[in-house]
Amino acid sequence: MRKRSLTAATTLAVLFSSAALAATPAFADSSTVLPVKQTGDLVVDGAHQQVFISDPASGTIVVTDYNGKVVKQLTSLPGVTGLELSADSGTLYAAVRDADQIAVIDTATDTPGTPFTVGDQPVSVALAGGRLWFGYGTSGTGHVGSVDLADVQHQVTLDQADGWSVAPLLDAAPGSNTLLTGEPGGSPSPVTSYDVTSGTPTRLASADVGDNLRDLAVTPDGKDVITASGAPYKHPVFKTADMTPDGAYASATYPNAVAVAPDGTVAAGVDGWYNPDIFVYKPGATTAVRTYDFPNTGSSSGADELAASALAWAPDASRLFAVSYNSNGVYSLRVFGAPTKAATTLTVDAPATATRAKQLTVKGRAASTVPLPAGTKLTVTRTDLDSPKGKALAPVAVKADGTFSFTDTPPAGGTVKYTVAYAGDAGHTAVSASDTTAVSRARTALSIDNNGKVYDYGKAVKFTAHLGTTYKNRTVEIWADPYGPDRPSKLVKSGKADSHGNLSVTLNLYRDTTVSAKFAGDSRYQPASVHSVAYDRVSVSTSVGNQYKSAHVWGQTYAYFHKNKNPLITTRMTYYPGRAQKFEFQVYYQGKWYPGDPAYFKLGGDGVSRVQITGDHGKDVGWRFRVRSSYINGTSGDTVNSTTNGAWKYFTFTK
Repeated sequence: MRKRSLTAATTLAVLFSSAALAATPAFADSSTVLPVKQTGDLVVDGAHQQVFISDPASGTIVVTDYNGKVVKQLTSLPGVTGLELSADSGTLYAAVRDADQIAVIDTATDTPGTPFTVGDQPVSVALAGGRLWFGYGTSGTGHVGSVDLADVQHQVTLDQADGWSVAPLLDAAPGSNTLLTGEPGGSPSPVTSYDVTSGTPTRLASADVGDNLRDLAVTPDGKDVITASGAPYKHPVFKTADMTPDGAYASATYPNAVAVAPDGTVAAGVDGWYNPDIFVYKPGATTAVRTYDFPNTGSSSGADELAASALAWAPDASRLFAVSYNSNGVYSLRVFGAPTKAATTLTVDAPATATRAKQLTVKGRAASTVPLPAGTKLTVTRTDLDSPKGKALAPVAVKADGTFSFTDTPPAGGTVKYTVAYAGDAGHTAVSASDTTAVSRARTALSIDNNGKVYDYGKAVKFTAHLGTTYKNRTVEIWADPYGPDRPSKLVKSGKADSHGNLSVTLNLYRDTTVSAKFAGDSRYQPASVHSVAYDRVSVSTSVGNQYKSAHVWGQTYAYFHKNKNPLITTRMTYYPGRAQKFEFQVYYQGKWYPGDPAYFKLGGDGVSRVQITGDHGKDVGWRFRVRSSYINGTSGDTVNSTTNGAWKYFTFTK
């Protein structure tokens, strides 16, 4: 059986299609499955580059690194929900609802210290005015309390801001004396601001921010609070001083999370199947600089969803962290790189085909939510057979509408790739894209001799390949592929053609063999492949046994048998699994040989077949007989050799 392989040209065509390609930003976002059943809150420790995720269902805080790898799990924290980091990121405070405590955790070692015992079921924590504030309460009632962190005994004060129907959510700007409290789940949901300079909350203002409050975040300057409620389908902004509206960030259905970076960049999240999940805005902007839409990793028709209150920024705003969950209840930590930069995309469209050494035009477009300024330079690189590592071409400038074009005259044929790249800037991500063109190449002559010739078994045969005109490459490969599935095609010689264009190799043939010559091509000439089939006979010998003498008569050597003796015909033939020899029997009468019915006999594993001729040889006395063993391609059980007829063996019988 001959084996077929793809030519170099076919392989390259598969690897480099000429369709226009678009590239995504150069950074890589990531997603890691979390060992949680639920999420309560999410905070980022920039000092130690770790992320804390609370799981109230399991009573666990999961600790990951910035890549999402789980490095530790803090257990025995029943109902743990709200999280808050100290200003120096050295301490993590966690509201442990079902233990009526605030856990105190050393972030350098991720080990718990002595907790603060507080009021019934704390769910949220925030630092403001030098104190740690917490929202607590059972169903139907909610309160605000505080821990005096400056006091050696860490005095706890309860019932400092009452009047809530559930334990309120809390937040404050770093170092601020203003505390914001919101009632989750209400319809409407009020949010109230307090001055806590004195350690006792003084109410400033209150406003109904929407229905079913899920999250709130105070801007770093402390002037505004941004809310996320089931309705309205946006993220409203309110002034903390008097709770009057101060704008809004457009999002989508069912807002449920909000986080503000230290530079004021806003991440607004929603709980939605069929729309983007996160919208990133520069402070006060009306157009999102980035959006993120989760994929569908579950078994429902909708995509994964953002968990409530599950957005957090790295302190340097280099990463945005979010927790998502799918329809199968699997939670994942998603890490987005360069979230404050506008995503930039490039499309590059090169001609599908082109003629070598003739000018072609490549077009494309750069797009971003924040358009690149006209005149922005993009780098261009051409990669081809002459420049496999790439050759820099002249940069191309972006037009006002984002389009660009450039011309080039490809010096090499084959697959030519044009790569366009933008290095990025303070407001845009880096990006690159490419497209390929199939550039024409000339054909060269390639041949190999001995096609169709038949040789004896084991014959040493010289094969010569001839290569015509090429540009730089003069290397020819000669491959031999013996027939049969057990013998793969094999490279038998590779080298440069001589001054006459020839390369030769001598092979001993034991089977029919396809001998191929291959030229890989160069930058101006196409790859080429040709083959010839050299046919090979089997080795076959036949001997006669049990005769009482042999004599040369009638122009042949005859074996003589007594009439009571059976001739034994032994055939030795080149072995192949399942092979059988064709056994022919003929009798001479009145000047002509007449055939009997041929039969096929299997060879033994040693390639030997023995056939005994039986019968009433008294009737054969005086007659002349002959037998022959042959290999017949196809009917002898295989097709790996060419039909080979053995020599006739003659015998007769006497009384």
